[in-house]
Amino acid sequence: MPKSSSQKSVDELTYETAFAELENIVAALENEQSSLDESMKLYERGQALVKRCAAILDKAELKVKQLTGDKLADLEEAE
Repeated sequence: MPKSSSQKSVDELTYETAFAELENIVAALENEQSSLDESMKLYERGQALVKRCAAILDKAELKVKQLTGDKLADLEEAE
């Protein structure tokens, strides 16, 4: 998965796009056909994508909590 000039910055990606790219990186690393240098670049990009996905999910969770207030706590206690 060579870096192309059209590859977006991780900070510009939506959750879905970042997750799909992360899945491709995992598949490429599992394939074991890349050189060490290429594998390291893929790993670094993958780490950045994981952080991006986690940040987006955290932001979404916070927004849901803000919108629902105590109702979210009530649902969690019911489980």
